[in-house]
Amino acid sequence: MTTPANPPRDAGARRGGGESGEPAGPPARQHSDSARIDRRPQGARPRLCLRPSFVGSRTRRTGEEDDPAAGVLCGQPSPVYRGGYSARPLRVDDPGELIAAVPAMVGFYPSRSLVVAVLGPSEPGASPAIAAVLRFDLEPEGGRRGLAASFAALIGQICAAERATEVLAVIVDDRAGRPARKAQRGARSGAAGRALIGALAERLGADGIRIGGAWAVAAIEEGRPWWSLFDRSEGGAVPDPSASTVALAHVLDGRPILRSRSELTDRVAVDAALCAEVGAQLDSAVAVARDRFARAVRHDELPGYRRRSLEHVLWQVANIESGALLTAREIAEIVAALRDRVVRDAMFALAAGDHAAAAERLWLTLARGSSGSDRAEFAALLGYSAYLRGDGPFAGIALEAALDADPSNAMAILLETALRAGMRPEQLRRLARSGYATAAWLGVDLGPMIR
Repeated sequence: MTTPANPPRDAGARRGGGESGEPAGPPARQHSDSARIDRRPQGARPRLCLRPSFVGSRTRRTGEEDDPAAGVLCGQPSPVYRGGYSARPLRVDDPGELIAAVPAMVGFYPSRSLVVAVLGPSEPGASPAIAAVLRFDLEPEGGRRGLAASFAALIGQICAAERATEVLAVIVDDRAGRPARKAQRGARSGAAGRALIGALAERLGADGIRIGGAWAVAAIEEGRPWWSLFDRSEGGAVPDPSASTVALAHVLDGRPILRSRSELTDRVAVDAALCAEVGAQLDSAVAVARDRFARAVRHDELPGYRRRSLEHVLWQVANIESGALLTAREIAEIVAALRDRVVRDAMFALAAGDHAAAAERLWLTLARGSSGSDRAEFAALLGYSAYLRGDGPFAGIALEAALDADPSNAMAILLETALRAGMRPEQLRRLARSGYATAAWLGVDLGPMIR
């Protein structure tokens, strides 16, 4: 991007740390995000070969209609990363290792969840790849009525989009107990898990989709027993999740594996103190911006006004990249500048550029320090940035926050719909390209697209 009119406060420091949607650290490594299953002879255990895969999850918002697709959101990884991470498959030899890889695949340690891996079609002579990983709450808001139907509807939708005919399933439930190998059924919750998988198998089977394997575990922790929901004699112990090859790849990408989904929601929660500080400065900042806008209109200099507003925001992105912390006054000035739709539309380009991580930290700060329609706009920018870099769970959380702040926000609705349908990030690059075109029209060169 062009050099800002004012230099960053610490031009010598680069990639400063701080709270962000994408942690500060080395550039993401290049890899091909997929998972493969190498078929073995009949009766032999399949060998799973995993690469980090696309994931998504969401719980239903309060007051949301009982839409079968409303229980989960899906996203997919950006197909382009910088660096030299190997594209070699990461081999997982048994279901225990697959279970250990689940936290890395969904971005956090799930609990009371159904995790479904959708196997995409394979090339001739190649093994099928995991095209999507979906997480469902086993205790959703609104109760368990119609749970299997809701799950199957969305799984079927994603399978149709990926031309998939097979899925794998893992139930993580602390109430579950491994059933006895004989006729005795064991824990009631264990039977509930088998019943859910049976209902899913029946509904998916009607659409030609097969559940190739289903397993259960009380918690994804080292040493915890896992068992098959199809074969009572099959089971084992979960290996160390933090030592899995998929977790290693996740960490090398600079993405943390969180302990729970609530840690994701906490990251985008409103900071009441910051919101109050920014609110105290906002009226003044908006008044100044309004006067400048009116003066630009009178003198037919509106493109120049917008270019200066865009350069000011880019300058603050550079400051954040240098490790600076913005004051409440500076945040209020950015909020005022981005109330201009043309300037705000140009911001989507940053998600595909070299300054994406710093821009995402700015959107996170703005979302936490604002409310109402302002928070919705910044959370939508945050969600788009996370979506484009392949973090489906965080993108879903950000877009949920946007719609909670303003249910009518058009961009958040568009992105949430795309995420729910499993649309690939590359299909949303047009939005970034449009941002580049807007910036170019204002006379600002944002540099090359790298995503």
